[in-house]
Amino acid sequence: MTERLRRVVVTGIGALTPIGCSADGLWSGLRRGMSAVRPVTRFDASGFRSQMAAEVDDAEVDAAAQLGLRRARRLDRYSTFAVLASLQALEDAALSPHAPCMQEAGCYIGSALGGTASAEAQHDLYLQRGIQAVEPTLAQSVFGGAGPSNVAIELGLHGPCMANSNSCASGAVAIGEAFRLIRNGDVEVMLAGGVEVPLAPLTFGAFAVIKAMSTRCDRQASRPFDRSRDGFVMGEGAAMLVLESMQHAKRRGAHIYAELRGYAMTNDAHHMLAPRPGGHDAARAMLLAMRDAEVSPDQIEYVNAHASATPLGDRAEVEAICAAFGQLASEVQVSGTKGLHGHPLGASAAIETAILALSLERGWLPGTTNLVQPDPGNPLRLIPPGGACQRVEVAVKNAFGFGGINAALVLAAPTP
Repeated sequence: MTERLRRVVVTGIGALTPIGCSADGLWSGLRRGMSAVRPVTRFDASGFRSQMAAEVDDAEVDAAAQLGLRRARRLDRYSTFAVLASLQALEDAALSPHAPCMQEAGCYIGSALGGTASAEAQHDLYLQRGIQAVEPTLAQSVFGGAGPSNVAIELGLHGPCMANSNSCASGAVAIGEAFRLIRNGDVEVMLAGGVEVPLAPLTFGAFAVIKAMSTRCDRQASRPFDRSRDGFVMGEGAAMLVLESMQHAKRRGAHIYAELRGYAMTNDAHHMLAPRPGGHDAARAMLLAMRDAEVSPDQIEYVNAHASATPLGDRAEVEAICAAFGQLASEVQVSGTKGLHGHPLGASAAIETAILALSLERGWLPGTTNLVQPDPGNPLRLIPPGGACQRVEVAVKNAFGFGGINAALVLAAPTP
């Protein structure tokens, strides 16, 4: 890496996920290995083909206790998750809101749907009782930028704040773009991640209609890379990371989980729902991220896969990994964790990047939950459900979304 580019590290993790909240809660849920997939409780899903979801325990989302009742009432669920996960990440990084070093910090959040679910609920009220029944905060909460904006207000961040809605790659894009800002010397500290709260009837039903979601009615409904997979299980959640320059982190004696080395995006330019057969452009995203990180495929020891458990998506990712790694594809270890925490759309890559950072720091690789029998002919070295106690130095995180969006991140174990 050239001298003008600064090294970027992960120093704080905040998480609200179905398997656990906070960095340690997420890690405990990961090691426990119990799927959080259950029948939907947020609404009546009996009329849908798909009826399972991965929900965050509401007892873990006490906004009033942390923000005060008045402030909490002004935030919808999307912004609440954004703010609470960011506060967790900041505390984990031993940084304080409104501190001098945070004045120029910013916040990038990825979310496929932002406040759409809240808007859906308000639309129902409008149809039943008219405009007077609608929350006056609706106009300021429905757009994706409400998440990072509310984080900026709550934490006193005066730097760049932005939301993106690049489908299920959104969280990886937010982290990657924040990484570039720090590496290029524009800022010292960024909060970056993904937030998604999509569990509402119309939103849920829209994915059921296109047959993207599993119709199994058990806790093993999400089966990444398994030959019996039949679709993803929708989830909700958030993960926010504190990213900072290595120099800034060392100056203040920060704990470092992992180093973020590279990032790239490509597009299949093929179809809004189906990935391009052969995985050429997804492979190119991985290779470009490796080039950005100045590492070669033979240095990558692990791939944290997107692994949504859709029949087409998993097959295309296998093809992409094979295309990116060539003869090494059968040697690099691969796993996907959506069988545990479901698929929270734009937040999934952020949650999985947090998992990857923890794995690099703690020397344990997560397994592929609910993997019983891989596809025939799948050459990948898939980590079984129990996980693997192993330290790796460099890893890739994949994230793919509707519209042919491909994103890849390269992370490395912390080094001096």
